[in-house]
Amino acid sequence: MTETQEVDNLGSNFTQILDAAAKLPGVRINRATYLRTALKRHCTQEQIERAIAQSPAAAGISLKIITEVANSSIKYETSKVTGLSALSGIPGGLLMLGTVPADILQYLGHMLRISQKLAYIYSWPDLFAEEGDEIDEATESMLVLFVGVMFGVQIAQSGVSKVAAMVAANVAKKLPQKALTQGVIYPIVKKVAGYLGVSMTKKLFATGVAKAIPVVGAVLSGGLTLSTFLPMSKRLQKHLASLELTKPDHRANETDVINGEVVR
Repeated sequence: MTETQEVDNLGSNFTQILDAAAKLPGVRINRATYLRTALKRHCTQEQIERAIAQSPAAAGISLKIITEVANSSIKYETSKVTGLSALSGIPGGLLMLGTVPADILQYLGHMLRISQKLAYIYSWPDLFAEEGDEIDEATESMLVLFVGVMFGVQIAQSGVSKVAAMVAANVAKKLPQKALTQGVIYPIVKKVAGYLGVSMTKKLFATGVAKAIPVVGAVLSGGLTLSTFLPMSKRLQKHLASLELTKPDHRANETDVINGEVVR
């Protein structure tokens, strides 16, 4: 087997684990529910409904509020991830991944939860279809890129930036399916998945969980709160905040309501 084939296989292993984590109860975040709950203390009802229908940026919500909500979400997920507990069982379709400990899946599940929350508050469209639907390829690709950014993979940042530009240019209410599954972004996704596979999956399967990358060891030891999950979440937050997609005037009309005041 060539090195390229091995990396592709490891990337495939990682996406299988990611898909398994995405199917765990509570991992998928309902965009409308999250935005309504997260913004209710900060915005008018009109702003909230516009943020849901379009985006927080289109609703003219200030970056100060966006940052506060993002920080609160990171704090909440960080506190939750410290209480990881073994699952009583894994859905039947995941039995092929029986060598992956339940707490590893739960940890990745929390990474997916904070990825979704940060994406939604920073004006990304809905990542998932209806609850219970299989994860589609575009969503899988986007989640791979988000996790890649959290792990500090530089090419993942480039991928996220390119997708954000497409969403912004097309005023899209969904992810650019073709670009993420067979177009210009897909090769980036494959490289990121391969990197994550080499970093996580190979060590997980070949040398045992105890010798896996630091973040995995931290999960098992229970000492991950400030040393792993928090800085990784902050890394994704910083990158999403830097994108044009999240700017308060992006896709806003001439007249917007900001912090309850009409601004022209």
